Parts: sequence; structure tokens; C-alpha cells
Amino acid sequence: MLTGDLYRFQDLLSPAEAATVTRVREFLDSQVVPIANDCWARAEFPFQLVKGFAELDIAGARHSNLLSGWLALEMARADASMATFYGVHAGLAMGSIETCGSPEQRERWLPAMRTFDTIGAFALTEPTGGSDVAAGLRTTARRDGDTWILNGRKRWIGNATFADLIVVWARDLDDNQVKGFVVDKDTPGFTATKIENKIALRTVQNADITFDDCAVAESHRLANARTFKDTSKVLRATRSGVAWEAAGVMLAAYEIALDYAKEREQFGRPIGKFQLVQDLLVRMLGNVTGALGMCVRLAQLQDAGEFKDEHSALAKAYVTTRMREVVGWARELLAGNGIVLDYNIGRFVADAEALYSYEGTREINTMIVGRAVTGLSAFV
Repeated sequence: MLTGDLYRFQDLLSPAEAATVTRVREFLDSQVVPIANDCWARAEFPFQLVKGFAELDIAGARHSNLLSGWLALEMARADASMATFYGVHAGLAMGSIETCGSPEQRERWLPAMRTFDTIGAFALTEPTGGSDVAAGLRTTARRDGDTWILNGRKRWIGNATFADLIVVWARDLDDNQVKGFVVDKDTPGFTATKIENKIALRTVQNADITFDDCAVAESHRLANARTFKDTSKVLRATRSGVAWEAAGVMLAAYEIALDYAKEREQFGRPIGKFQLVQDLLVRMLGNVTGALGMCVRLAQLQDAGEFKDEHSALAKAYVTTRMREVVGWARELLAGNGIVLDYNIGRFVADAEALYSYEGTREINTMIVGRAVTGLSAFV
């Protein structure tokens, strides 16, 4: 049982699901946590861990949404960078093919992705378009017989420096609608360049991508991706995953702060005996508990088939905001030790900034919820 799971939400998992969580947690604690700070400091991806992720046999499995969310939490509790790697591959890339691909396309790509023999990436965000990509997508696709010609640029594409295939979203010049394409990394006209000098999720290999008359076969166009509404089906599910990841970051920050408060002594006693320190810990735990409650209920709605955009949007906006508070309080509790990697919390403070922004900013998710509750759209 996790220290921060005061209300025992994990008890809602079935025995088999709980065993899966335990197995994944043991892998993360033994293989990921010991090297996380070093990989983060060097901004290098630990390719030796890919086999271990494959052996967990969890990518693409028919899990309940509660188990899927809890696994995302566990990964982020260990390392938000590796949670992002997994989320991009198993959530965004595989999710796009599962949701928008034909049966033949799913059979062609998903088996090798489940075993991590093929790594996926997801290319939606552009250098000049993040929150407005629904209406302002500039990467274009022009059909030429049985081929599509892609031109444009993408930015912040996780896994893209080494991914075998990239799910690319582009605007069809013929009907002005957004469509999805699966692009092999060796396709002429495709170039991925690593983004340097990041201060968050440094282990994630984000890339700038350029498409220069990149020719993609019609068979690589996702058959059921016809408009941005289809893209949104993928984002709706993965946005809830980010809420779970944010809860995992909160849990890690709380656990680090709690352990430190018990061990660090000032004025001849552990700092955990001081009222103001306990106040910080209880505020952190309150945020963790509230976030877990929201994430669990969100998963239940997903499993019941009653899941809507506003559900995932509110969770993503609320939980990532509370996450920012928790990592800040944890850093405060550790004082000067909180700004060096040796004490672990510094990595989570930095990485929280990326989770706060990706998969829809707080403002965009707020407007999604606002539209749902008022019936009035504030989008331009």
C-alpha cells in the first residue's frame, strides 16, 4: 500500500489487478528509480529499459480504466519521463491506431507495438500551433493517386528521435479536414531533430519534425480518422492519463517530503515534529487524496461508458494544478536540499511544469468544461 493512499483507493482494484500493479511497481523501483536522476541530468534515454517494459506485458492489454490509470500513476511516481515515454507509445500512438485504424491496420502495427519491437510517437503539436491546432493545423496532406504528400513541421514530439513509426495529423488540402497518417521513420522527406536545453522531462527525447514532400501510401492513412473530432477521441482518453500521472508525481513528492521530515533534524528534533511542517504535509496529502478520488471516479465513468470530454478536461486541469502546489510545498519542506537532484524532489518540481502544460493547457481544458456546464462556447 502506498504511503499517500490514505483512503485506500487501491483497494478498489481486483486481486489480479493489484498483483499487476505490484509487479509493475517492483520493476519501476528496482530498474527505473535508481537511474532516473542520472538519465535526467544527462538528458539521455535509457534504452536498456525498453526490454523490461516489454516483459511487463501491459501495453495494449484490455485493462480496466482503473488499472490503466493506476499503472500511469505508478510510472509517474517513479519517473515522469518514463511515464511520458510509455504514455506516448502505448497511449497516444497505439491509441490512435486502435481508435482510428481499420481492422487490417490494427493487425499490421499493434502486435509489434505491444511487444515494444516497434516504438511509436504521436505528432500533433506544431511550432506555431499548440492550443489552436483544431482550427490552425498547418501541416498539410495532398493526395496524389494512392499516395499522400505531407508538408509541414511538428514540435515537442516525444519519442520521435528513435520511434519506428509516427502517427501524424495533417490537414487535407482537398476538404480542409484533419486526417491521421502512420509514417515510417525511414520515409524520405521525414526529419526528426532532438530538442535540446529542456528543463523538464529531460529524459524524454522530444523532437522537431520536418515533412518535406514526404510521400505516404494511402494504406498508411488511418481509415477512421476523418476530422479533428476523431483526433479528439484519442486525446479524451490520454488526457485522463495525464491526470493520473500528475497524481503519481504528487504521491512521489509527498512520500519524499514525509521521509525527509522524519529523518532531518533541526533544533535537536526531527522537523516532522514541528507544527508548520506537519501543516505542509497534511496540505500535500489533502491534494493527493482529492486528486486520487477524482481520477478513480473518472476511471469508473470510463469503464461504465459514461465518459465525456468535460470529465477528462476537468481532471487534467484540476489535478495538474494541485500537483504544482504539492511539488512546491515538498521543495519548500526540503529547503536548500530541494534544489539538488540528490534529494530527488528537484526532478519532480521541474517535470511537473511539463505535465501542467501538455495534453491541453489548464486554460483550454477550463473552456472545455465551461462550455459543457454553460452550454456556451468561449472558444474563438
